[in-house]
Amino acid sequence: MGLQVKQSIELLISNIRRLISVDEKKLEYIIAAQIAGGHVILADSHGVGKTSLARALAQSIRWQSNAQSEDSRSDLMEGFSRIQCTVDLLPQDILGYNRFLGHTGELIFNKGPIFAHFVLCDEINLLTPKTQGSFFQVMEEQSVTIEGKLYRLRDPFFIIATMNLKGVHLFPLPVPQLDRFMIRLSLGYPSEENEIEIINKHGKIDAWDSFQSVIDSEDLIRWKKMVDEVQMHNDVTAYIVNCVRQTRVHPDIETPASPRAGVRISRLARSLALCRGMDYVSIDIVKEIFIHAMAHRIITRDPSIPPEAPLENILNSVPVERK
Repeated sequence: MGLQVKQSIELLISNIRRLISVDEKKLEYIIAAQIAGGHVILADSHGVGKTSLARALAQSIRWQSNAQSEDSRSDLMEGFSRIQCTVDLLPQDILGYNRFLGHTGELIFNKGPIFAHFVLCDEINLLTPKTQGSFFQVMEEQSVTIEGKLYRLRDPFFIIATMNLKGVHLFPLPVPQLDRFMIRLSLGYPSEENEIEIINKHGKIDAWDSFQSVIDSEDLIRWKKMVDEVQMHNDVTAYIVNCVRQTRVHPDIETPASPRAGVRISRLARSLALCRGMDYVSIDIVKEIFIHAMAHRIITRDPSIPPEAPLENILNSVPVERK
């Protein structure tokens, strides 16, 4: 079964890279986070392909229609939606709102764009802190509360947010919100060879015309359940805990990682192992994803020191203990 998942993931990665020039490992991390039930934030400069990558991933999935669902229509969700963030966007523009039908006096709920299986939140740090806060509940509990009524979102549910590192009218995301993203990645600028390839592909108006979906959304639901079946030895769990706890005593770290960080890392490690056709998590996988899954969760005492520096030091200093 793990081999079938691996082959499907390879097909998905190949499909996206036919159109988007992106590092294969970073793409694999994004897909693993999606399967694990986590969310991803892409932090980079303008114009490096963050939105195009998210669009390609969404269009690679055949979203199953809920029209035949036995549930009520209030449970129905779109396959994909995009939220283009601006400073004047309000929470109800994202979550939805209640309104009265004048001729009947009936109160109905108008769903916001968050009610989709795959949500692209473009330039999230253009939102004001009040509007950023509208994502807290849905990212943690996969539900929203509107005027005291709870609305649950169906599986699969995935948010991929993009964040510009430079610009005007930017509102930094608070650490508690960043902590709800499973992984933060930077695509970086392409090589000269890849940049030529990008121009050749995207310099045409029909670049997306032949792009096809290659997996079903039902596959994502099935794989998410399989993540729990991937084994993690107690030694690996202890190693994750030791690394997380070291962020609380490291002299260069002002705000350390919470216990949620260890939970997210273990879940992502299991999912990545599944994507690679493995039925267990190795220490090497944990080391591979640790910095990507942790750097956005901590704050260093000296702003000139990037969070990756003390995390690299922790990885090099925490021993792998075998019991």
